Amino acid sequence: MSSYEVRRSAVIPAAPEEIFPLVNNFHEWTAWSPWETVDPGMSRRYFGPDSGVGAGYEWSGNRKAGSGSMQIVESVPSSRINVRLEFTKPFKALNPTTFTFAPAPGGTEVSWVMTGENKGLPAKLFSLFVNMDKMVGSDFERGLASLASAVAAKKKS
Repeated sequence: MSSYEVRRSAVIPAAPEEIFPLVNNFHEWTAWSPWETVDPGMSRRYFGPDSGVGAGYEWSGNRKAGSGSMQIVESVPSSRINVRLEFTKPFKALNPTTFTFAPAPGGTEVSWVMTGENKGLPAKLFSLFVNMDKMVGSDFERGLASLASAVAAKKKS
């Protein structure tokens, strides 16, 4: 069994307190998540509280969007959010995901980390041909750039 980690960071010109709520509430992800536009017809369902521990989100979409769910399992205000990310299609996978927010020169360094293991024959074969860091890393980079834009837009409103 092989494991992987995808990690990207960006400094966003805002305080952690301004960025954290946009990640801690799945309703806010529509403004910045790199996957929200993959399938305009994707179905979404929110469950649990609006934000923080227990907040959840399920999606089901086309082949590219797949289906799965996310639930916040730890939320430390303006510091860290741990998410249980589970894919059901196209492959079943459990990918613990963490966002951290640390003061940095010019704003806040936001780090987005996803880990996983290639279990089962389809996932193992897939990993032979696809590098998860290359495949998902660019999505994380786009997401962090969109998160910065979403924070800037909130500051203006």
